[in-house]
Amino acid sequence: MKINPTRFLQDLHNLRQFGAAGQGKGVVRPAYSKDDIAARQWLAGRMEDAGLVPHFDAVGSLWGLVDGPSILLGSHTDTQPEGGWLDGALGVIMGLEIARAAQEVGGPPVSVVNFQDEEGRFGVTTGSSIWGGVLSLEMADELQDRDGITFAEARASMAHLTHDFVDPKRFTGFIECHIEQGPWLDEANEAVGVVTDIVGIRDMRITFDGQQNHAGTTPMHRRQDAFQALSIFNTRLNQRMRNVVTPQTVWTIGHVSLHPNAHSVVPGRAVFSMQWRDGNSDRLARMDRIIRDTAAEVAEEMGMELSYGQMLGLEPVLMDARLQTALAEAAEAEAPGRWRKMQSGALHDAANVARHMPAAMLFVPSINGISHDFAEDTDERDLVTGLQVLARAVAALG
Repeated sequence: MKINPTRFLQDLHNLRQFGAAGQGKGVVRPAYSKDDIAARQWLAGRMEDAGLVPHFDAVGSLWGLVDGPSILLGSHTDTQPEGGWLDGALGVIMGLEIARAAQEVGGPPVSVVNFQDEEGRFGVTTGSSIWGGVLSLEMADELQDRDGITFAEARASMAHLTHDFVDPKRFTGFIECHIEQGPWLDEANEAVGVVTDIVGIRDMRITFDGQQNHAGTTPMHRRQDAFQALSIFNTRLNQRMRNVVTPQTVWTIGHVSLHPNAHSVVPGRAVFSMQWRDGNSDRLARMDRIIRDTAAEVAEEMGMELSYGQMLGLEPVLMDARLQTALAEAAEAEAPGRWRKMQSGALHDAANVARHMPAAMLFVPSINGISHDFAEDTDERDLVTGLQVLARAVAALG
């Protein structure tokens, strides 16, 4: 097949106009937002122009399908609240270009997917988690975003477009190309990375309930300050994790909500996200116990009520050996000596798809390792190299 790099890059730039932040190449396109839905409808038109049959499934994931068995390529196009233009979008547009080039020469058969809510407005890779059987639609519908909107309410905004879920048996395998979202390829001046495995993740909300009170008249020794409980919890957690984790292990408190969130009021409630990632399931479980034990200890010492939200997460996932080999051989052909095998520290839709079929991933560099930020970017030459590697691998797989 003959890919068209110019057409590929133009589609990428056209997509980033939906939700353009006005700061560099930044994009604000959260799942189910007007810009997200508009981008998916535009993409459905591009799929149809490429000879694919567009299909929105029950949660708004967009599929570009061919008849008969096919390899599946893709990722997602929703973004973080302050997102980059390539996170997820690269894999979708790369899949579109390869499917289009394959259609132009009569094969191999390639289908494309754009999963909904990968970035976790409601959960963890919500759209592909439902399709992969990790999360039931009924449970997903009860999930809420930070504003209290349920997944069911959000997906109702696409009800006029959606149909049944796509049968995974129609696909022979899945490959997702993505920016690395880390510094290693960029620092080594390497063109691509072939992913060996995806780390596991756990994500939940923790709540400390204390006593809201006057900030000027409540003595420090009598306070049940929920933020102070959170602060002590965080300090102790960092100390206690040291004997359990590896240099690749990470944990993050990424969102905090205080009530009533006023200057002159001692916070009576702190709700915060707790997320941790590692490539070993046993270690993830040990971290879970440390987190819960530490939270319970702090709550008891400070007279707090303690509660937990729903635990979300995925187990570590190995990538398929045959697909890895195809990507590695293509990488050596297109970028001799300028590629590596590597673990993915970020979670991706491929982890869920792997429950249904062989799955693999390909990374391209992230400039300065920056992602989930308006400054996210990749040299366009590296984007094209990634496209060439993936196209060669797909052609070899037939």
